[in-house]
Amino acid sequence: MNKTLTIIIVIAAIALIAYNVTMIDFQNPFSGDSTIALIGIVASLCAIMLILIFRTSKKIQKKVEQRN
Repeated sequence: MNKTLTIIIVIAAIALIAYNVTMIDFQNPFSGDSTIALIGIVASLCAIMLILIFRTSKKIQKKVEQRN
């Protein structure tokens, strides 16, 4: 997975977070569609974290290969 694709995935996840924030009813955030929106926000944050961990591991792998 190249750098451009990871950036696109992160941007898409941020867009999903922004959309889901608009779907939350802040008066009652744990009922109905608000719960689904909260789950979507958490899932998008998890996707961003996984992509960042993946990119970091690829950088470490390149440095290790350069040493050998």
